[in-house]
Amino acid sequence: MKPEVAFYYPGQYWGNPDWVKNLILFFDGIAMLIPDYMRDHGRLDDHPVVESLRDHGLFHVIRPEEHVGEDETKKLAESLIEIIASGGLDHLDRNTVFGSLSMSRLGYFGDRELADFVLEELKERGLARDSEDGVSIPMHATVRGLVLVLLGQILRFRGESMGVTLSPATDMPRYVEALNEIVSGVGSSNPSVSDIVSFDMATVGVDLASVPMDEILDFRNQNYSQHRNYVLSLRKFARELSLMPAEERQATFELRQEELDQAAREIKNTNRKAWRKWASFAISLGGVAWNLHAGNVIGAAILGASAIATMPSSIPNSSEAGVYSYLFSARRSLM
Repeated sequence: MKPEVAFYYPGQYWGNPDWVKNLILFFDGIAMLIPDYMRDHGRLDDHPVVESLRDHGLFHVIRPEEHVGEDETKKLAESLIEIIASGGLDHLDRNTVFGSLSMSRLGYFGDRELADFVLEELKERGLARDSEDGVSIPMHATVRGLVLVLLGQILRFRGESMGVTLSPATDMPRYVEALNEIVSGVGSSNPSVSDIVSFDMATVGVDLASVPMDEILDFRNQNYSQHRNYVLSLRKFARELSLMPAEERQATFELRQEELDQAAREIKNTNRKAWRKWASFAISLGGVAWNLHAGNVIGAAILGASAIATMPSSIPNSSEAGVYSYLFSARRSLM
């Protein structure tokens, strides 16, 4: 089985290093799209996390100069031109601060002529300007976000050439969801493995913000068999979702919620004496809303606050939880 690597998007830096701690518990690495001329990490609070990932061979850099090739540039351009032609960007306020998008991420190393065409279309509408440094393009923040979200899906197929399976993952679901109206109908609506991990994490209530990175990686290595069983179940579930109509997926996730609840009850019943003082123990979705929109380019997104389960730190052996045992072991050992 190929390593399952979380492909972070949009942008180069995640918003919160603590989120990465949760993510790496379930994946064989984290990949980021970073141009050659940029440092691989810049924020001071990111350094310890990135260095720890590097030390364990779990940090992967995808260079757009190498991987946004002719095919990827064509797909990106087709999507952007469709959005422009539909008037999806006409409402944007031009009197705003522009961000910087590397030319390589717009496809200048894949098909310069096509990338130039897209840039000209954006410039005509006041959404981009000529490069000032020869390596990046000043671009409206929303359009920049669209490019990065689209690349998050387009480049997932590059994992094959890298010997891994790339699963797009974001810690900015609300931001990405806000772009959904613009990109509706473009790309795939299939939830990725990372979407399902987010659902399970929110359900079980795994929160590793205070746990040192090395301790998380040690746990992952010591429980690798459980980890692989869980990942295999994720892939199977993702395949099943991709084959069913979008309107059926909500019910399918409700069934997954029930499976997690049942696993929790079996653990509790098997160890009834040990659980007496934890009579209020429960695992539930609570206020988490799972929204699956047809035509959503980034698949499903978790919205709302996570429901944190009242599970004690001294949980008995959770082998009764089947493929979910890795989730319960993590909750027991690390929280």
